[in-house]
Amino acid sequence: MYGFKRTDYDKKVYEEELFDFLPDKIVDTHTHVFLPEHRIEKKGGKNSWTNYVYDECSIEDLEQTYLDMYPGKKTIPVIFGTPSGHVPESNAYISKVGKEKGYPTLFMNRFIDSAEFVEEQVIKGGFQGLKPYLNSCNPAVKGSDAEIFDFLPEEHLKVCDKHGWKVVLHISKDDRLKNPTNIKQLIEIEQKYPNVKLIVAHIGRAYSPEDLGDALETLQKNTKNMMFDFCANTFSYAIEKCIDLMGSKRVLFGTDMPISKMRMYRISENGNYINVVPRGMYGDVTGDIHMRETDEKNVTNFTYETLRAFKKAAINLGLTKEDIDNIMWKNATELYGIKF
Repeated sequence: MYGFKRTDYDKKVYEEELFDFLPDKIVDTHTHVFLPEHRIEKKGGKNSWTNYVYDECSIEDLEQTYLDMYPGKKTIPVIFGTPSGHVPESNAYISKVGKEKGYPTLFMNRFIDSAEFVEEQVIKGGFQGLKPYLNSCNPAVKGSDAEIFDFLPEEHLKVCDKHGWKVVLHISKDDRLKNPTNIKQLIEIEQKYPNVKLIVAHIGRAYSPEDLGDALETLQKNTKNMMFDFCANTFSYAIEKCIDLMGSKRVLFGTDMPISKMRMYRISENGNYINVVPRGMYGDVTGDIHMRETDEKNVTNFTYETLRAFKKAAINLGLTKEDIDNIMWKNATELYGIKF
């Protein structure tokens, strides 16, 4: 789908719930931009729902989507490629369109890449840092078992520390943010590589109450600099707790486009998050533990659901306009050197 076709219900949600809440400027710090030929088709299995939702997202598609989704707002993205595909070709496209459009870009590194190669490619391509991903982890381990250093090698971190680069990190493990190894290694990165600007994506994939534990409290006590984005996270309590503990200067907005075009709302059952989607919209999803169909007519999109969750957190915390501006655009402009 090119751009985004809003329903009457989408318009109602945006106009009545979100328009006045959102600032006029938005930075989307977490977007995947790629062409169909960059993808590797993968469908089926118990945890593959993202592959049902999109097949491409050119830079033109992304820009049109912002115009459709956020009428009256100015949006600038931070872009990187698709991890479910051909990484070198995807990185090359990101470098090209990033330079053409003036958007900040991140390089998808692979475990097999030498530190010298990563350094050369980031500098040559005009990237501002790395977007490591489980798809390109140590081939000796399974993605769900991978530790952070299995897809973000310390040799790569040394290069990032040398240059003060950003790293947007999607952590692994089935127990997500609360996993003790994840917590230990996140703290280790901050302490060993103080110049790395680390952003923990999706609030560490804390999508259900069971994913949190006391991870945020531990990270708050032991870190000062790492940031968190709440992209593709509709769990309002996780957003609220993250902002409450870390403060509004350490939290970023992001969408995970094009996944966030998805029509859905999210529930949690026994520690498992479930995307509730219109029946038949995404084909046969019976094999996916994170998908469930509904016959409800009024189902909006993932982006609006994420913003609804943020608004709820903001109200509960009594956030000021400055706090909301920080999270929605100011922090990102300072981090990436963005000018509106």
